[in-house]
Amino acid sequence: MTPETIREEFEQRGITRVKVGGFDVDGVLRGKHISLKKFWSAAEHGFGFCDVIFGWDIADQLYDNGALTNWDTGYPDAIARIDLSTFRVLPTDPHTAHFLIDFEHGKKPHPACPRSLLKHMAARAEAAGYRAKFSAEFEFWIFRETPESIRDKDYRALTPLSPGMFGYSWLREGQHQELMHDILDHMQAYRIDIEGLHTETGPGVWEAAIGYDDILPAADKAALFKTTLKQICHDHGLMVTFMAKWNADLPGSSGHIHQSLWDDSGEKNLFASPSGPHGLSDLGRAYLAGVVGLSRELTALYAPFSNSYKRYVPGVWAPLTPSWGVDNRTCAVRVINGPGSSAARLELRQTAADINPYIAMATSLGAGLHGILNGLEPPEPTQGDAAESGEPLPMTLEDAVAALRGSDTAREILGEAFVDHYLRTREWEIRQARTAVSAWELRRYFESV
Repeated sequence: MTPETIREEFEQRGITRVKVGGFDVDGVLRGKHISLKKFWSAAEHGFGFCDVIFGWDIADQLYDNGALTNWDTGYPDAIARIDLSTFRVLPTDPHTAHFLIDFEHGKKPHPACPRSLLKHMAARAEAAGYRAKFSAEFEFWIFRETPESIRDKDYRALTPLSPGMFGYSWLREGQHQELMHDILDHMQAYRIDIEGLHTETGPGVWEAAIGYDDILPAADKAALFKTTLKQICHDHGLMVTFMAKWNADLPGSSGHIHQSLWDDSGEKNLFASPSGPHGLSDLGRAYLAGVVGLSRELTALYAPFSNSYKRYVPGVWAPLTPSWGVDNRTCAVRVINGPGSSAARLELRQTAADINPYIAMATSLGAGLHGILNGLEPPEPTQGDAAESGEPLPMTLEDAVAALRGSDTAREILGEAFVDHYLRTREWEIRQARTAVSAWELRRYFESV
């Protein structure tokens, strides 16, 4: 897209407003409306956007340990660059154009900008002759609640969209067909292609598989899917959550990442080898070795919140060890090698629906490229339940942060500045969680201790 083609699109669609936004470290889309006059100037020169979005957490509380931006720096403007290729229009708001932005810091990509991190990683792959293709699939829970009612209830005794454990339910899909049709139609119009949408096992839980694409637009689609679904549900008087584990008695919400490397033309899947071990090429095996071998020290990037680790319990489809297997859903990485050579890929199952897609995809691609660069060999595949197949993955955010802090490889892959900033944000997250008194603690200790 060029400014000229954008002008033509604006005229044809009757665009009168523009909304721009970028994703922070926690995966929250931070944005604003700007005038058409400002948009044309910003499209050419960029514009100022307060860098506090990298200086506060998911609840808009300022970090007390930030280094990139803080009270001493005065929370200045970062330069925001509009990516014209991300132009979208939501059907329910047909006269407003939407664009994503990237952030700069000192005339360089901002080290805390997740989308810039992914662009850098994609460029590394392209420089090596590889075209990374990714996709995400998310599980999410829908409730008959509003932002007001959910707070009045203190997030307890919530009413799900529908009751019962109706996995893959044709019936439930039919009973909620108006909502389902709106999701499918709106996402398609918003340039987010949904390959599959179905109920999962639990009251009001659904799963959506997003079509694969080159890694940057794939991450855009995954990140925008979450925000867009929240808007669609709001329009139906509903709410949706992508928390990894919202209820201790129910399964968690997975957020699996499918990935493969192709040649620079995008025509040949370089992971596929029908005659190779487990249907993988040597390149695919080295990539797999990197992802599996680094999974422990990179866990904090895949599981960013204290709540993420509530999902890592036996018997609910969440992997507990750095393992891999062919079509084995108990492993951290599932190898899928058919049908057809173009379908060969890895499915990272360690991640949940609470991921920041830019960070998780950049991390996984970086780990895979590390495996290729160093000619790594994967361990033997796991047969059967992988829960007992080796040293466990970190089971708390504290352990995951400690593993990331001690990883020179993470700094080599993702850059010292990003890793330092990310560690500071997760250390803050840990301290916030420690101050919380849960309902479980009150029930268990209030009267008896």
